[in-house]
Amino acid sequence: MKSMKITSTSNPRIKQVIDLHKPRERKKVNLFIIEGEKEIWLAVESGIKIKNIFFLSELISASSIQKLKSKIQPDDCIEVNEAVYSKMSYRDEATGILAVAESKDFSLNNISHLNNPQSPIRNPLIIVLEKVEKPGNLGAILRTADAAKVDAVIVCDQQTDLLNPNVIRSSIGTIFTNQIAQTNSENAINWLRKNKIKILATSPDAKLFYQETNLNQPCAIVMGSEAEGLSKIWFDEADELVKIPMLGKIDSLNVSVSTAIIVFEAIRQRSLKS
Repeated sequence: MKSMKITSTSNPRIKQVIDLHKPRERKKVNLFIIEGEKEIWLAVESGIKIKNIFFLSELISASSIQKLKSKIQPDDCIEVNEAVYSKMSYRDEATGILAVAESKDFSLNNISHLNNPQSPIRNPLIIVLEKVEKPGNLGAILRTADAAKVDAVIVCDQQTDLLNPNVIRSSIGTIFTNQIAQTNSENAINWLRKNKIKILATSPDAKLFYQETNLNQPCAIVMGSEAEGLSKIWFDEADELVKIPMLGKIDSLNVSVSTAIIVFEAIRQRSLKS
């Protein structure tokens, strides 16, 4: 493992990191950026391979760097100055440490643990997201999924890269603590049917309020984009349509708020049952 310090923003290593802000480059080289000590540790604990670490010694302690180095043994651990770090960073407030990691696989095989005979999940709770556009919303939903310990999050017909640095930032690293898959709506529906998971699609036109349905059974809570809602395929295939009471003059909530409301109703019902 090499040890060095870079003080020029024109250094090729720094330019490579800056390029990883672009989704096309991330896909091309199969690498992505993780910024923040907590986020890096969550990635490591989930099995993500860290390739390189860049750090600003004024903001992160030598002991923290040494602990990371001893645990993950990156190819390079590189100190940089403030100008270089600010060029690489995508956060408003610098954390002092940034890692380059190998991309994660988000296939449906990621959640095959539902069928693990050694440790079966008998009453799975799934979040399905169709065409959610904003990294902030996706990150907030992943935080809800982590807090509620949902069994999986399936992202359908994705509109934003799951390894977008802003998704990682807004999720506070829970992109690594959740079981996540990305696919299209048709494949997701087939997978849910195969695993005997009830499909609960959300719609402001539903007749049933979310708290009136049985969430204490294997179920998937399906949320659409704020702009368009769910596509027709989900309404055709849903076992039930549910809605959140709207008592004011608007007819919808932020998608991350709506998801949290229904997910924690499921947790409430399951807690009462147990």
